Amino acid sequence: MARAPVVDQTLCISCGLCTEIAGGTFELDENNLSRVIDPTGDPEEVIQDAIDSCPVEAISWCEE
Repeated sequence: MARAPVVDQTLCISCGLCTEIAGGTFELDENNLSRVIDPTGDPEEVIQDAIDSCPVEAISWCEE
């Protein structure tokens, strides 16, 4: 079973940490909210660092 990162945009505060840590996976959209652009854009460890660094815990893993 694969897993992919997901962003709860209702929690996102547009800090941009996830895009700095895992820019291959996350970007800020036109509303300046984080979104996943490629769920495998960075190694899992890097994505996990972005998840752990989110100050409002807006990013999590979704089991597919």
